[in-house]
Amino acid sequence: MRSIWNGAISFGLVSIPIKLVNATENHTISFRQIHTEDGGRIRYRKVCELEDREVAQGEIGKGYEDADGSIIPITDEDLSRLPLPTAKTIDIVAFVPADRIDPLQMENAYYLAASGAPAAKPYTLLREALKRSRRVAIAKFALRGRERLGMLRVVDDVITMHGLLWPDEIRAPQGVAPDSEVTVRDKELDLADALMDTLGEVDLADLHDEYREALEEVIAAKAAGETPPETPEPAPGGKVLDLMAALEKSVQAARRSRGEEAGEAETAEVPAAEEGAQAEVRHLPRRKSGRAAEEKPPAREPAAKKTAAKKTGAKSAQTEKTASAGRSTAKKAAAKNGTKKAGAAKTGAAKTGAAKKTAARKRTA
Repeated sequence: MRSIWNGAISFGLVSIPIKLVNATENHTISFRQIHTEDGGRIRYRKVCELEDREVAQGEIGKGYEDADGSIIPITDEDLSRLPLPTAKTIDIVAFVPADRIDPLQMENAYYLAASGAPAAKPYTLLREALKRSRRVAIAKFALRGRERLGMLRVVDDVITMHGLLWPDEIRAPQGVAPDSEVTVRDKELDLADALMDTLGEVDLADLHDEYREALEEVIAAKAAGETPPETPEPAPGGKVLDLMAALEKSVQAARRSRGEEAGEAETAEVPAAEEGAQAEVRHLPRRKSGRAAEEKPPAREPAAKKTAAKKTGAKSAQTEKTASAGRSTAKKAAAKNGTKKAGAAKTGAAKTGAAKKTAARKRTA
């Protein structure tokens, strides 16, 4: 990779010659401005407003516009004489825990490559010291005409530097949060937690720029004289009356997308809709890259089928248990009926015998 800056890391009395290499690259598709009638390029020409003529790049310098509109010329020689110790040095000023750095401050990222064999030993020393301390280094450096703030950390076995904004370049978020006081209920938070749990985590390496891929397809189709692909219709969404219903529908949709059954246990009671509290639930189609389509994981039995099988087994067991209980009850009832009949028969026989004895006494008398 081509270096964009050469200098050294100043680490106390240790100096580490390094080369600065861009750690990121821009894959954005850029366009040219054209004349729509004939396709001719529209270019920006650098014209001197005093002479009203186009000037070459070698004739262009720098100038500072003062408050009254006057221009103060600044030459490259003026800039080279600036009393900056960081002109060719990344000067480490402190070591702090990584969580002390607000992500709002982070800008571009760079790799710091050791410049030559003599730099290998001090480079490795700084790298291992950063690893063992679990801290990051805060440094000052000059790049592209101004002094900047940076953060050094270790990625794999490479020292990486993130450009940082100066603290006074971060705007305070005053007036950004909603003005009105809003009360969030526990049930709403529970549903939001359920949605986050259902969506789960993601490997950032699996994410890609779908917009750029679609744009490449359009460009390729037009270059081949074909009709560009049409935008797929979004899945139908529905208007829901309140936030609770929106959260519930989102949780259910997320579960269905993962092949899980949308259980009713997590579904909270939906309160009456409040006036003006509306939300729209829309499930957008997800495009899959060719690589992702080729590397599909082996199909697994959906959780919904497993759950259904468990429910069927449980239902069969319950049915068998109920039938067994019914048979037992029937036996007991039959036994009880038999006892009653036997008692009734015995009572009838006793009454018949007593009647016969009484009749015999009457005849004898």
